Amino acid sequence: VTRGTPAARAAKAATATIPIVMAAIGEPLDVGVVASLARPGGNITGLSAFVTELSGKRIELLKETFPSVSTVGFLNNLGNPVAPPQWEATRAVASQLRLTAELFDVRSEADIVQAFSTMVDKRLGALSVGIDFLIQAHAARIVELAAQQRIPTAYPTREMVEIGGLLSYGVNYPRLYFRAAGLIDKIFKGASSGDLPVEQPTKLELLVNLRTAKALGIELPPTLIARADEVIE
Repeated sequence: VTRGTPAARAAKAATATIPIVMAAIGEPLDVGVVASLARPGGNITGLSAFVTELSGKRIELLKETFPSVSTVGFLNNLGNPVAPPQWEATRAVASQLRLTAELFDVRSEADIVQAFSTMVDKRLGALSVGIDFLIQAHAARIVELAAQQRIPTAYPTREMVEIGGLLSYGVNYPRLYFRAAGLIDKIFKGASSGDLPVEQPTKLELLVNLRTAKALGIELPPTLIARADEVIE
């Protein structure tokens, strides 16, 4: 059982016989993991976290929430093969919305700290954070720095909003892991992993943290709050 694109690629490279279940992978196609979602082939199946499309959706959400924003940033580790398509989606949507997009490619905690310093110089209006093991390992630091710089930030996971992030839009990762157990059960009962379709998220969730909004002096639109799946007050 793997979590993340690097782990899935490493597992596939290690064995062509042991069944592999991806509890979550950012984007299973075009990264050398599966041939198709419907028939992944080989010895691997699992669940997609839909991250490429969601990167663009978070830019739309930021522009809708903060209409005066003209420059948005994207923070992620582009050393992860699933990250460059997230940046391309971010840039494409930003262009459609007539926004300037700035990339902050981080490979270490020191890079993260430097990135937030650079954001001030670039007068960043809002920030979108991608999903990666480095981002998750330093989630608390990222949330802290975004608050210090008073940058409205959209995050990829609910967990980052629960620790003080402003808002998030994405999949519920614990729910994906729960669903992965069902695939594991099918394999133990004789199913071939390569014949089990790679599943996509059945639900996306929007979380907002009103305590953080108040601390930042931000008034979130009532329409955003009304459609949120969860509001932290």
